[in-house]
Amino acid sequence: MPVTMRDVAKEAGVSIKTVSRVVNNQGEITDSTRERVLAVIERLGYRPNLIARGLVTQRTYTIGLNIQDITNPFFPEVARGVQDMARAHNYNVFLCNSDDDPQEEIRTLQTLADQSVDGIISFPNRQSTVRLFAEENRPFVLINSDMKHPHVSQVMTNNFQGAKLAVDHLATKGHTEIGMITGQYLQESQRVLGFEAGLKAHGLTITPSRFLSGMPKFERGIEATHQLLTEHPEISAIFTFNDLLAAGAIQACKKLGRRVPDDCAIIGFDDTQLASLIDPPLTSVRLPKYEIGQVAMQRLLEMLEHPDQDFPPIHLDVELIVREST
Repeated sequence: MPVTMRDVAKEAGVSIKTVSRVVNNQGEITDSTRERVLAVIERLGYRPNLIARGLVTQRTYTIGLNIQDITNPFFPEVARGVQDMARAHNYNVFLCNSDDDPQEEIRTLQTLADQSVDGIISFPNRQSTVRLFAEENRPFVLINSDMKHPHVSQVMTNNFQGAKLAVDHLATKGHTEIGMITGQYLQESQRVLGFEAGLKAHGLTITPSRFLSGMPKFERGIEATHQLLTEHPEISAIFTFNDLLAAGAIQACKKLGRRVPDDCAIIGFDDTQLASLIDPPLTSVRLPKYEIGQVAMQRLLEMLEHPDQDFPPIHLDVELIVREST
């Protein structure tokens, strides 16, 4: 016979309600009681019946997480933050990868909706796509999107300030001819604005032909850097919109005989684990990746508990981590 919540309560000397509170991580319970109940759960091998629990609460206790590129080291760190917070509240995470493709993003979100997840955390490519699914009254937490909708909340990093910090750093190093390689995400519009504001603050010229965009991947970093330095040999520094692009930029500089940072300084964005492994180690704008995931999941839980409440955006700070590439 499977172990029941009643069995756990009897063995631990507590009420069934107390066991339920421990399992669901709810209510005020003393540490000693919680530890005693958890010890009994482990000893008896009790497993909560999520289906029965869902019938009572009208929830699946599963949330969806849509990321843009699982091969980008930025996203696994965010996903870990989501997973750890979800696990602490007895939720499962259904992970989907839209592969930087707006059409795949639609299919991904449809998959999550078909799975009847309680809510969704997403890095959106298109606001119109998310708006379509948000109309289903399903709680959405968007990361780095300022979309306004009754069922949508946002977790924002200060992308504008991050880009401006990068330009400030390059300008103080004496660089006046600076190129930029962007990706194609919604949040990057703020990085462009921050980059341009930094140039203006230092009296530097905004030259559109020095700004290239494309898929935010290593290969694109190589291609774009080769194009920038071939068409604009005067460029002495390049700001890229993620660390993969920056790694590609460094590789291209080596192929072109440009020393980093002596002949061309490189700055990335995200400060993933990759940044310290690149040769030379990469200067990068650090985003609080794990915290982004934790905060996003916490916000989704709050939206589930208070569906009629409006939640203001959460803003997280960034910082510039200076290494040897500048």
